[in-house]
Amino acid sequence: MGGISIWQLLIIAVIVVLLFGTKKLRNLGTDLGSAIKGFKNAVTDENTKDDENTAAKSSETLNDKSTTENSADVKEKDQA
Repeated sequence: MGGISIWQLLIIAVIVVLLFGTKKLRNLGTDLGSAIKGFKNAVTDENTKDDENTAAKSSETLNDKSTTENSADVKEKDQA
C-alpha cells in the first residue's frame, strides 16, 4: 500500500510524454545534463584555484621564513 509499483510509474511516464512530447523532454534532458556538467566544472575549477592559492601562500611563507633566518645568521656572524 505504501510503495509505487512499476505500473504506476509507467502510467506517470506515459502521461508526461503525452503532455510534453518527446522532443521537449529530450531538450530538457540535454539542458539538465549541460547544467550539471557546467556545475561540476565550476566546482572543480574553484577547488583548483583554491589549491593554487594555498600553494602560492605556502611558498611565500617559506620564502619569508628563509629570508628571516638568513638575515639572522648574517647578524650573528657580524657580531662574532
